[in-house]
Amino acid sequence: MRRVILIRPRRDGRILGKAPGSPYTLMRLASLVPDEIPVEVWDENVRDLPLDTVREGDLVGISAMTVDIDRAEVIARRARAQGAGVVVGGVHSTLLPEHVQTFAHSTMVGEGYFTWQELLRDFAAEGIKGMKPVYRDEEWANLEGIATITDRVIQMMDENNNYWTPYLEITRGCPRNCSFCTAIRVSGRRIRLRPVDEVIDEIKRRRIKRFFLTDDNFGINFSTDPDYCAHLFEELAKLDLHGWTCQSEMSIAKHTELLEMSRAAHLDKHFIGFESVNPDNRKELGGKSKGIALNATEAIRTIRATGVGVVGLFVMGFDEDTPATFQAMWDFIRTSELDSISTTMLTPFPKTPFRDQLERENRLLEMPWNYYDTAHVTFIPKNFTVDELRSAYDWLCRKTYSPSQIVRRGLRSLWRYPLRQAGKKAFGSFSTDYGYRRTYAYRHI
Repeated sequence: MRRVILIRPRRDGRILGKAPGSPYTLMRLASLVPDEIPVEVWDENVRDLPLDTVREGDLVGISAMTVDIDRAEVIARRARAQGAGVVVGGVHSTLLPEHVQTFAHSTMVGEGYFTWQELLRDFAAEGIKGMKPVYRDEEWANLEGIATITDRVIQMMDENNNYWTPYLEITRGCPRNCSFCTAIRVSGRRIRLRPVDEVIDEIKRRRIKRFFLTDDNFGINFSTDPDYCAHLFEELAKLDLHGWTCQSEMSIAKHTELLEMSRAAHLDKHFIGFESVNPDNRKELGGKSKGIALNATEAIRTIRATGVGVVGLFVMGFDEDTPATFQAMWDFIRTSELDSISTTMLTPFPKTPFRDQLERENRLLEMPWNYYDTAHVTFIPKNFTVDELRSAYDWLCRKTYSPSQIVRRGLRSLWRYPLRQAGKKAFGSFSTDYGYRRTYAYRHI
């Protein structure tokens, strides 16, 4: 084996000289490569890929979501043509391995921590001919000691200079089963926890000051594992962090003591999946919020009263939605006390119940995978034409992400903090809305 090259395809590119978030999965996989084998992580968001250097004896691993699988295919085919062994993993590979098999020597299904090491041994022994078509994880891994990021990889990534917000994982899994979400199909329904001491050690060794949790639903641990959360917050409070954010759910409003502890632990915002203000959508939401604006308003006020911010995540385009839903959504946004807003278009990701429904009803549009960015209409809606739904979504996004709205919400978020913390908190107060504005803007580039 000449070397291992791990690649993340381009998605966001650089913003003011840095990429938005680090390739956390690839960092962990790179850390599993034995020390005697050279390993490189290429992030196309940070720099152009030196694909002309790929040769026979290289093992190229690509991690891709559905939205960037088309770019992954281009990279994979070129690497294969130059003699390298190519394996593709990630969310799309787990959901549609039969698609990935059309352009890669191997596809990784599941989390891959154990099968990745198996593939490394196979390739080292026999090269491409030793690679199996599919490497499939059969069980969810215990997170204790799994893929600890090595100092070699930390030095290679230079996160503080290359990325605005490093990523981190603390828990994995989500028991909710929203009809449009891939989480339980990729990470399972059982919540798994990393040992707190391993989390703290990783933060210290990476020397990161802010991070975003990749956990699908960190907030559910407030209800299921409150002692774990309390211990975690106590340890995080000892660190000199600028702030961190996580994905969550409305039930955290019931746990004000943990919310206050989380603020002391430097947590800035919960990204909460309210999903819809339309109560008729409750069957699609897997037991989370019930689409009732009054309950959401009360939860937002309760959470913000503890000093913790709230980013509202909303999905538009459900079958029960009508033009009135978009007006109600805008009324809620402009009158709520949310710190930031995410309004996305319902997207039929592979292997979800929603996609299955659309296939049965022959309502899927023929779209390339790069349109699966939660900003495009990729199906035939029930109460709109395609153009009408697209126009309604554009109208909502133009209002939500206007400069005046972003400034208004950003200042409201920043004013929660003492003046002495303004320097640390200014970035996080405005960056979330700016990022979502860019996501919407992809359709117009």
